[in-house]
Amino acid sequence: MLTPDQHLVVEMLADPVGCTRSLRRMHDAALRGKRPAGRVRSVVASSWQRSMSANVDPDAVTAPIAYSNSDVLALRENHPLSTAIATARQTLLDIADAAQHVVIVTDAHGVILWCDGASAIRAAAEDVGLIEGAIITEDAIGTNAVGTALATDRPTLIHSAEHLVRTFHTWTCSASPLHDPDTGEVLGVIDISSGVASAHPSSSVLVSTTAQLVEHQMRIAVTQRDAALRAANQKHLADLRGAGGALLSPTGRVLASEGTDPLPERIPITTGRVPLGDGREGIIEPLAEGYLLRLARQPQLAPDTALSLTVLGAAQPAVTLNGHRILLTDRHAEILTLLALRPSGLTSEQLTFHLYGDTGTVATTRAEIHRLRAQLGSTLATRPYRLRASVTADLLSVKTALRAGDAHRALAAYRGALLPRSEAPTIRAERDELHSAVRRAAIDHGGGDELFLLAETDIGREDLELLDAAHRALPPHDPRRAMVASRANRVLTED
Repeated sequence: MLTPDQHLVVEMLADPVGCTRSLRRMHDAALRGKRPAGRVRSVVASSWQRSMSANVDPDAVTAPIAYSNSDVLALRENHPLSTAIATARQTLLDIADAAQHVVIVTDAHGVILWCDGASAIRAAAEDVGLIEGAIITEDAIGTNAVGTALATDRPTLIHSAEHLVRTFHTWTCSASPLHDPDTGEVLGVIDISSGVASAHPSSSVLVSTTAQLVEHQMRIAVTQRDAALRAANQKHLADLRGAGGALLSPTGRVLASEGTDPLPERIPITTGRVPLGDGREGIIEPLAEGYLLRLARQPQLAPDTALSLTVLGAAQPAVTLNGHRILLTDRHAEILTLLALRPSGLTSEQLTFHLYGDTGTVATTRAEIHRLRAQLGSTLATRPYRLRASVTADLLSVKTALRAGDAHRALAAYRGALLPRSEAPTIRAERDELHSAVRRAAIDHGGGDELFLLAETDIGREDLELLDAAHRALPPHDPRRAMVASRANRVLTED
């Protein structure tokens, strides 16, 4: 069953030229701060909002140039996509020449690394700045298929006046992100663009299929490298003589293990001891390629000490120590959150940086630790700072559920943003990362109740994609459905 947005795409591509007039009316209304006389796709409305927040000029003429031709050549040569994209580009170019399309490949920052196509359409692309070295992110040139695909990490089609910048209203573009099969990170985007009159319903399918082909080719290469690394370094596992350890890829993936219970799929590469998530710790040693993980002796904890941390949502954060609840200041909540996330501990300098960035002083951090130890006693150990207890936390419950792919458990445990008043750099980064992961889990897997609760949070109240998902998931006569619809309309019409 098609979603409302998908229905709009079908209607647009059934008459790509005829629908441009109504799209331009909606575009002009949105730029004037008025309610569009028609339904704008949620992905487009959200992108317009991001683009206008970035102060993109709707009357810009061309995409900005970020790199010279020589710089682009260097970027291509060193880019992970350079080998895998070659075959796919040639396949697409054979189609593009006949269909008057241009094929674009960017890196993860939206810089065009390759741009090819028939001479006529290539010339038209150059007129609007779609050339190698240009940057086409949303904050550079507004809503466009590549920029929006990077912003949402999803295949994206942008047609005619769905582009924020008017000079692109004669274009239809389909794009799909390309992911590193090892880390899952976005490496770039592949895009097919054409004039509105040449738009074809199969373009999106073609781009998505090509992206899957490219990722498959890279996955084969990773598998071959893994096998070679295992063969070259198996002797290091044997030298452990049953003490327990593993071979890790250069990015920390576990390739082989010996004499140990199951390990996480990936181990963070760091110096010193690294927590393995189940009370065990490891020590990482670099090899010629990749790493060797040795299991460390388990640190001595206070087995009778149970510490539970509550740091999600707008309520005052608190810690429960052996059944006794203690309300926390925001700064003490930040410290305990950082130590719960890093059970192997933090030095004074590391904790200071996580709390204050480059502006903090170790003396200030030590003073806060002194006050916090007055409440927690020896549970808060020093050198390094760490928690000597069996630690649970609402934050950790959500992260564990997300890592296990259990969206419903993650959504049930998520009571709101992590320490929403905190300005500590690492807490802010953790807060944004957690909310983004929970939001994606809700949109992809959540039911109406879960989506509505997330839309009621401070962060979710103006999230158009989330509001749209909640509206579609709630039953037709549920009063909450009207609430989210009204709020979405208000967000769209606000100046």
